[in-house]
Amino acid sequence: MSSNPVAATVASLMPRAKEELTELVAFKSVADFGQFPREESEGAARWIAGALTAEGFEDVALLDTPDGTQSVYGHLPGPEGAQTVLLYAHYDVQPPLDESGWTTPPFELTERDGRWYGRGTADCKGGFIMHLLALRALKANGGVPVHVKVIVEGSEEQGTGGLERYAEEHPDLLTADTVVIGDAGNFRAGLPTVTSTLRGMTLVRVRIDTLEGNLHSGQFGGAAPDALAALVRVLDSLRAEDGTTTVDGLAGDSAWDGLQYDDGQFREDARVLDGVELIGAGTVADRIWARPAVTVLGIDCPPVVGATPSVQASARALVSLRVPPGVDAAEATALLRAHLESHTPWGARVSTEQIGQGQAFRADTTGPAYRAMADAMAVAYPGQEMSRAGQGGSIPLCNTLASLYPKAEILLIGLSEPEARIHAVNESVSPDELERLSVAEALFLRNLASGAH
Repeated sequence: MSSNPVAATVASLMPRAKEELTELVAFKSVADFGQFPREESEGAARWIAGALTAEGFEDVALLDTPDGTQSVYGHLPGPEGAQTVLLYAHYDVQPPLDESGWTTPPFELTERDGRWYGRGTADCKGGFIMHLLALRALKANGGVPVHVKVIVEGSEEQGTGGLERYAEEHPDLLTADTVVIGDAGNFRAGLPTVTSTLRGMTLVRVRIDTLEGNLHSGQFGGAAPDALAALVRVLDSLRAEDGTTTVDGLAGDSAWDGLQYDDGQFREDARVLDGVELIGAGTVADRIWARPAVTVLGIDCPPVVGATPSVQASARALVSLRVPPGVDAAEATALLRAHLESHTPWGARVSTEQIGQGQAFRADTTGPAYRAMADAMAVAYPGQEMSRAGQGGSIPLCNTLASLYPKAEILLIGLSEPEARIHAVNESVSPDELERLSVAEALFLRNLASGAH
């Protein structure tokens, strides 16, 4: 790859990329302002705006989106008559979870064993750096041959829909011929991959009440209805004996027809403990890319430390349901809420509340942009052909863009390969992946402009 001038330029820029990603990771930009200061997210947004301005972008703006967060926009003009490409990333990150589980501080980029560790290194601050590297490499080798728009979201991880609503209210802002979403990842490091489907998602909070207040378990236990026990039964009803998701009325038998995922490799990637079985039926690809999947994200109940001998009067849980392409997220939400309510035992009072929702996405992979990306990846990853995979996660903006700009091709690439451990402790990015994908994106933009694919 070093014989390619674009690749050589990207390689020379990697030390600068590390410095910039270090600065960006240092912002504790979790878009939950009950947990983290708003100033951290706003600081990250200003940093990105400054980086775009320094690269010659015009109309750089901090967009105040309806959910109270900021997205960053900029436009880099290209040659007259050229195509317009929209590059997407997000700067908000997941909370670090238990910081004691991190080997090094989550908001300090640290190099270890050939990887860069820190929250957001892969998901998705690294994605923004990838876009910068690609554009810088092109500018150093003849110029950027397309018009480029960049949008960097401030609340993707929260699923609050701020940028989607802003885009709908300003439909001309993000219009483009091609969209590159830099928030996915290769099937594994070294295997170039585009993500062609995303599961949608819904978040529902369920609350169960049985008593006016907690009661002494010795005096009342055995007859007084326990809200926590009722909640456990409700949550258990969401899975069959083998762990398959079972929401009344929701189909769960679709099959994945693309790249397959070996069971043993999945166990290794997911770090499943020895002797513990995988859950569900069908292939791993079926289960994680083509079928619904329920996860209990949290339960409000007394912690073990400090617990008292009480029958619980109330209990709550937050339930996530991932839904595959072909399933309407609003319909899935209604089915999930109905299931939770109908499976509540003992006449307990139950209430459900929708917290967030995003539709599934399926890309059209037959257009010229996909051929241009395949050719670019073949150069960036010598000897490897581009693969097509699904992703269990959700990027709600994809459907908004597909709806607003139905003629635009949408491609999903990124740095979140399995070793990245996004959303978990010790998230990291492979600098080799950052380098190769930046080369691929630069060559892709060149291929797209020239039609040489």
